[in-house]
Amino acid sequence: MQKEPMTPEGHQKLKDELENLIKVQRPENVKAIAEARAHGDLSENAEYHAAKEKQSFMEGRIQELQSKIATAQVIDPSTINHDKVAFGATVKVLDVDTDEEKTYKIVGVDEADIKAGKLSIHSPMARSLIGKEEGDTAIVKAPARTIEYEVIEISFE
Repeated sequence: MQKEPMTPEGHQKLKDELENLIKVQRPENVKAIAEARAHGDLSENAEYHAAKEKQSFMEGRIQELQSKIATAQVIDPSTINHDKVAFGATVKVLDVDTDEEKTYKIVGVDEADIKAGKLSIHSPMARSLIGKEEGDTAIVKAPARTIEYEVIEISFE
């Protein structure tokens, strides 16, 4: 099974979600199923079917989270001291065409959130930045245009 890189924050977020599902939501759902079952005829009992459907979804998510946690390779960016862009790096770039500065952090797949400036390590943008040093240029082929970014600053926090 392939290990997937993840920051400590991302790993903790998955563990917290798993704990909430197992200790809070699962018991609440079991109660909801029991209450709905007590209402009688299960064939026309919408609450029962909704609770059973929720249970199925939760059990699937619990298995998914357990698998992701088991295959996580937790990498603390603060322990990395590179002059080059790598996993966990916070990278400030300049769009050469528009003179617009942007800052991105390269994170694991489950942590990616482009609106928050977090790029998946597997994204085309992150792949084009990996290995670059300050002053280097990264070419990203986006659907609308090919974007040229200059790496301004690299940090590991």
